[in-house]
Amino acid sequence: MSLDLDQRCGWPAELRLLLDRHPRASWPARHAADVQFWLEIHDHFRHDCIALETLGSDYSEGRRSGQDLAVLAAPRLRRMVSNLHGHHQVEDFHYFPAFRTAESRLASGFDVLEHDHGELQKNVAAAVMAIRELRSAVERPATPGDRDSAGLAARQYVGAAGALCRRLIRHLSDEEDLVIPLLIERGDY
Repeated sequence: MSLDLDQRCGWPAELRLLLDRHPRASWPARHAADVQFWLEIHDHFRHDCIALETLGSDYSEGRRSGQDLAVLAAPRLRRMVSNLHGHHQVEDFHYFPAFRTAESRLASGFDVLEHDHGELQKNVAAAVMAIRELRSAVERPATPGDRDSAGLAARQYVGAAGALCRRLIRHLSDEEDLVIPLLIERGDY
């Protein structure tokens, strides 16, 4: 089983130790504040991804212009990226080290998640670059030799945002499968 973010389809058995004891179906019954907080934060990222992907689909299907896409997607992407950066910093420097200490059998999983953060940063950079190029393209007057640079920039942005969201959603799910059962077993961090 590959632990690469693009190939991963859940965790191998050795990292499912706590998840097997505390499967996802049991999580809603848990009223622990730390569990609910973690899931709410991740749900915000999922909501942002859905919104970004909907904007991309609206553009691709002709319901929005490139100008609309640039205007609507830029602030949402900026906010998501800022929140994601802060979230990953707290995880990398506080939570993951504490989790490794609390449950050393899951340490390699936290290493994978930390590596994901670096991989996701590449997607963030690509999406941010693409939205900047889109904004620039829609603000610039078209020239006679221009063969739809705004359309090309919009399509590149849609692809970059889609890749970011696809990988982020996979990461969030895998992170929850390690973290939430640990929080259920061990309590506050």
